[in-house]
Amino acid sequence: MLREKVTQLLQEAMDENPALFLISLDIQGNNEIKVTIDGDQGVTVQDCIAVSRKVEHNLDREEEDFSLEVMSVGATTPLQQKRQYKKNIGRSLEVKTTTGAKLEGTLAEATDENVTLTWKAREPKPVGKGKVTVQKTEVIPYENIVEAKVMIKF
Repeated sequence: MLREKVTQLLQEAMDENPALFLISLDIQGNNEIKVTIDGDQGVTVQDCIAVSRKVEHNLDREEEDFSLEVMSVGATTPLQQKRQYKKNIGRSLEVKTTTGAKLEGTLAEATDENVTLTWKAREPKPVGKGKVTVQKTEVIPYENIVEAKVMIKF
């Protein structure tokens, strides 16, 4: 009952601000509600407040006591939805695949089926001694991604 009501209220909040989207909803046994959201242009404190108010003001504490926490995804939280990949085009990603490979590169493209990473690598020259810098590209289907994180560079 509570989960359905909260899910409906969250959907209404997302409809009011289409740039926001739900990452997770977790309700513990003691009615501790934790909501994680993200946005196409990031998430402001005001966004979290608006979502929190939408849920809190439409639930009756007399009927069911609850606590509510609305937060944005963290900078080091793995990407979970295709929409998150699209908003991070141009940023550095570290991707772990189902084959055990660990790739790090710039997210060049994110479609509905896969992502494209690009990076520069040093490889031996085809002829002679020394190395040459080459541009590498890898297209990775979403189903082959175990984990992907945005790499923060300082």
